[in-house]
Amino acid sequence: MSETVPALLIGGEFRRETSQPRAEIVNPCTEDVLWTAPAAGAAEVAEALAHARAAFPRWAAVHGWERAKVLRAIARAMERRKPEIARALSLEIGRPIAQSEGEVVIAIEQFDWFAGEAERLFGETIPSRQGGRLQAVPEPVGIVAAFTAWNFPVNLLARKIAPALAAGCPVICRPSEQTPLTSTLIALACVEGGVPSGVVQMLHGPADIVTSLLMQAEEVRKISLTGSTRVGKLLLAQAAQTVKRASMELGGHTPVVICEDADVDAAAAQCAAFKFRNAGQVCIAPNRFYVHEDLASRFTDGMVAAARALVLGDSQDPATTMGPLTLASQRDRVEALCVETIADGARCLTGGRRPASRNTGFFFEPTVLADVPDTARIMREEPFGPLAPIATFRDLDDAIGRANSTPYALAAYGFTSSQTKADALSRGLHAGMVGVNTFMIAHAEAPFGGVDHSGMGREGGRQAINDYLNVKMTHFMAA
Repeated sequence: MSETVPALLIGGEFRRETSQPRAEIVNPCTEDVLWTAPAAGAAEVAEALAHARAAFPRWAAVHGWERAKVLRAIARAMERRKPEIARALSLEIGRPIAQSEGEVVIAIEQFDWFAGEAERLFGETIPSRQGGRLQAVPEPVGIVAAFTAWNFPVNLLARKIAPALAAGCPVICRPSEQTPLTSTLIALACVEGGVPSGVVQMLHGPADIVTSLLMQAEEVRKISLTGSTRVGKLLLAQAAQTVKRASMELGGHTPVVICEDADVDAAAAQCAAFKFRNAGQVCIAPNRFYVHEDLASRFTDGMVAAARALVLGDSQDPATTMGPLTLASQRDRVEALCVETIADGARCLTGGRRPASRNTGFFFEPTVLADVPDTARIMREEPFGPLAPIATFRDLDDAIGRANSTPYALAAYGFTSSQTKADALSRGLHAGMVGVNTFMIAHAEAPFGGVDHSGMGREGGRQAINDYLNVKMTHFMAA
């Protein structure tokens, strides 16, 4: 396209207009309209499905080594467009521009990793006890529908597009309505990388049309969702009607256990950095802090100092270190939850309000809350915002039990200088991923995902591509 504007990608062609009403995209920092975006309706969904049906047998027949070349070419196209993608991401969700290129980098890693996976798609031959040989061969599951959230609009798409392409599946993406330009740029990189027509398609539009029709389509054989547990339950019920395979990264409510032998200053610095990253709008953000009572005062002092050092401001200002909440509704929810937590008996040590210096935008101050009772709603429900509730413990087993007290089990963290306690945290914390003395748990080469109400399936690592494959067994006997 001569000018990069939000557009749908259908059958290899970018479409700037449809018969549906255009969506206004609001800048979370200023509340001004950034741009408008076209929306897909029933006709566009039907057209995309037809293109995907036609593309599937052709793409499935491409050798894994050739699919790998396309994946790597997409990665290189994204590298060329990195500043442009980062700027769109920053404008649409309000993340500081200085931090936005990092997401593009980790998304690029997904395409490079799954290029290797495409090259390693081998079957196996098993000697048969009845004579002959048994052959197990991986085959692409079929058309994939991918649904993503707004908080990581580049990486979440990459985590779904890359394994689908590597496996030989066409993928129809319905990204968040808040991030149409970001997703358009990802689509452009796919086209520039040589993805055949109909293999990757991008449909912006309301969920009640796009998602509903994709879920009803028999030819869609696999869905991948990053979203809330509520939406995950709805899609699982719909998927059952056509027996679609599903992988889902759903809501979390991540605990952190700070043991009495932890390096408390380092722990506080890391906890603050990751809690307030992206204004707390991170699925694996630390959300509940259980601190040994002997360290509580020093830990909270460190968290407060780090929170007060953050610079709230416009996402395009290089000096900004924390931006706004992406949506007004999310800012309002965080504000109400903070007020409720204080009413439940917590002490607000810093923050707890909209910044007085910002008259526009969906800003909320980074907030540290101490003495938070376990009965408070914030200890049971994910805030998805810059609220850090802190409680204390005396016994490690008690802390682990409280950490495991919700049905959400995406991630969990612990800090200790003892290998014995590190092993106890790894074994005892119930989650799909555990970080000990680190928050770095998202890697292209490692499985990412939760259990229980936090989802199923994995993204990343050698396990992820299996969700996009069927295994066909053939028993060969001599004639």
